[in-house]
Amino acid sequence: MANEYITGFYFSLCMPGSSSQSSDSMDTAFQDVSGLSKEIELEEVVCGGENRFKYKLPKTTKFGNLVLKRGVCFNSSPLIGWCMDTLDNGMAVSIKTKNLQLSLLNESGQSCRLWNFINAYPVKWSGSELNAEKSALFIETIEFAYQYFDIDDGDNA
Repeated sequence: MANEYITGFYFSLCMPGSSSQSSDSMDTAFQDVSGLSKEIELEEVVCGGENRFKYKLPKTTKFGNLVLKRGVCFNSSPLIGWCMDTLDNGMAVSIKTKNLQLSLLNESGQSCRLWNFINAYPVKWSGSELNAEKSALFIETIEFAYQYFDIDDGDNA
């Protein structure tokens, strides 16, 4: 039991505090999530008179953007509405941030790892290539910046 590994194909994304849980779960179904990363930025400082090395000093923690991909459907989407409002208005209207939760699920559909993305906002939307010679789904990619994320591995429950 100590060596049970978590699979990475069963997950869900939600926006806590959204009005309708059922429509949110449909709206936030994605085929691919990437950008789960954080690292400490380093500043290199040359030591006077010592040319063999540089000191690497820690600065701040840097977070990668959260990138979500999914097939497009015809239903109206609160998530896409939020994205387009943010991207279309530029800086004319203040950006509305939201918290996002990404849950990695076990075989029973229960969350076994949870990422909380704090103060997220959309920074990019793109669509897949359109090609009349291929029969493929149209895939949209949404990219979010956020302040930071924390991880809940379920041990606190």
